[in-house]
Amino acid sequence: MNMTRMSQPKTREIIEHFAKAIRVAKEDSTRFPGKFNINFRNEPQNNKLRDVYTVPIDLLRYRKDNGRISSDVLSYESRINKLDETSEDDQKILEGFLREKDKKKTAELKNLILKHGQREPAIITSDGFLVNGNRRKMVHHILRDDEHKSEFDRMEVVILPGENDDREGKPTIKEIEQVENRYQSQSDGRSDFGNFDEALKRRKNMEENGMSLEEQLRDDPNNASLSKKEFQKVLKKYKKDYLEPLECVDEYLNVLGRDECYDTISSQINDPDGRWQAFIDYSPVKKKMNTHKGRIDLGIEEDEVGKVNDVAFKIIRFRKFSGRKLHAIMRKFSECLKDNSAKNEILKLYNSIKDLDDEEKLDGNGQETSFDEQDNRWRKKNQTNMHRYVEQALKDTERKKEMEDPITLLEAAYKKLTHDKMILGNMSPTDFKKAMHLAGKVKNKADELESEFFKWKKKMDKIPTKNKKK
Repeated sequence: MNMTRMSQPKTREIIEHFAKAIRVAKEDSTRFPGKFNINFRNEPQNNKLRDVYTVPIDLLRYRKDNGRISSDVLSYESRINKLDETSEDDQKILEGFLREKDKKKTAELKNLILKHGQREPAIITSDGFLVNGNRRKMVHHILRDDEHKSEFDRMEVVILPGENDDREGKPTIKEIEQVENRYQSQSDGRSDFGNFDEALKRRKNMEENGMSLEEQLRDDPNNASLSKKEFQKVLKKYKKDYLEPLECVDEYLNVLGRDECYDTISSQINDPDGRWQAFIDYSPVKKKMNTHKGRIDLGIEEDEVGKVNDVAFKIIRFRKFSGRKLHAIMRKFSECLKDNSAKNEILKLYNSIKDLDDEEKLDGNGQETSFDEQDNRWRKKNQTNMHRYVEQALKDTERKKEMEDPITLLEAAYKKLTHDKMILGNMSPTDFKKAMHLAGKVKNKADELESEFFKWKKKMDKIPTKNKKK
């Protein structure tokens, strides 16, 4: 992954007329009359306290870098136009993304604020951009504008330093991202990032904000005190569960000509019909296919890799199977590859699934339809073959699992040991010692099994024929 590292932290430019409007309109908070300690820089350790103010919600603005809506922002900017945070119209678009993101959590937060009021101040930049508290502003808008409750026209906030407010100076972009990351993982009525949006956010921080993955994960209190060895396990698991599936997503979107249209992957934080979990399940298989050892384990040849990947993407795109969840199918995908009959059924999808022609992508007025509508039409066009071959592959795999016994296991082991790729001259010299050790273990196990089978045969020979299991 290419990553540009910055020689010095970039600071976020303060929009002075926005900052002036905040300075003029802010009032001391009566709800939080004391000062408040926030998770900014090293202030928690130094017990530094900041004043809490109330400001009109119309002076508070969403950041498009809010990790909660990463997929929506990237998709919109890829398809339509760059979003301008200073534009009132684009602020409405950003709020629309938030309103659609997690409606259940929004309803819970609205009820919480109605009953108890704002329980904790939001955090804003000196010119009014929200670092923490986006959903609280959205709920205040809903209560004031949609439900006509005028008492929700202001919010309690802590204001980060501006141009000349603090000896340390205004926060860098990196520090703003750190504050957001520290608060988004907490609960108490807040909606955590979805894993997909989190993966996009972490990668953006790596590529654009000079924050390595290690630095981002170490900033989590749960990881801060881990030993080097324990932390490496966390790092490895995060790459496996987040970044590697995200690479799969990018390849999938590229194949479909939908680069960065991430809202076609998952539209909600917990999206039961989303494709993100399917990519999490598939990415280890895809990674295995890149190595000779992995292909042997999966039971596929090198010239089948492209076809298998194509078929996996087709299944993920199809998404809706009657009676079976997409992620459950992808979890069994590797098992299907290991069984020859199931693999053959899966590979039939490579040639039998047809794409939409240009006319099929248009509506009645000759305009190109949305990606969702194109997927629906593509699904209807291919549903017969998709259901037939996937269902048969799963049945073959399940049947084999039921029939697995010592003979089938021995046959599979022998097949791998006599595989035509077992060419010793292709091995790295450094692997010969390990190979000799494994070969010795195989020989010892084979001798042990042969002895056990001989004992069982003698025992069975003494049992009258009519009492033997058939």
